[in-house]
Amino acid sequence: MPAPFVHLHAHSEFSLLDGSIKVEDLVRRAHDLGMPAVALTDHGSLFGLIHFYKAAKKHGIKPILGMEAYITRGSRHDRGRKKGEPSHTDHLILLARDLEGYHNLVKLSSIAYLEGFYYKPRIDFDVLASHANGLIGTTACLRGTVAQAALNDGFEQACETANRYRD
Repeated sequence: MPAPFVHLHAHSEFSLLDGSIKVEDLVRRAHDLGMPAVALTDHGSLFGLIHFYKAAKKHGIKPILGMEAYITRGSRHDRGRKKGEPSHTDHLILLARDLEGYHNLVKLSSIAYLEGFYYKPRIDFDVLASHANGLIGTTACLRGTVAQAALNDGFEQACETANRYRD
């Protein structure tokens, strides 16, 4: 029998500009499909986590708390870019492995809004590195840091980027 599937990248109605499923419906569907757990990784925010946690517990699903962070290639304090210049913000899935990871997610989300907000709540590599304990990172989508490195700069740069995050 194959191992059960667990979705680690799901956006809800709380996801900024990129989600529509209601938290209750997400958890109910995960339960109906026999998933033992599901992650909530809304874009740039943790707004739905408490609602998600309670709904998951109610349905007997292990809640995996996370966020799809916007991570800037420069400093979170930088503002602006030149006309026609591509975005310098990529995506990174962050999942709380434990209570310390949850606390670090909360810190990162707060920093993203209070220090890094420029169109979107952003963090940078330095602040991520200082709050990385207890977190698991994944490469996200095509806007992910590793995928963007591969698309823009090739395989070697993608490997370098992946190794930087691993370390």
